[in-house]
Amino acid sequence: MTHKLVAEVAPRYLERNGGYLRILKLGPRQGDNAPMARIELV
Repeated sequence: MTHKLVAEVAPRYLERNGGYLRILKLGPRQGDNAPMARIELV
């Protein structure tokens, strides 16, 4: 997975100065009430 991230995904962000990720807070996880979030590459 790391190889794919470096070889295929990283070149898309060469010209970008920041804002690589979007973090969306989700509701707490059932069972232990742990906070959950979804992390997306933009």
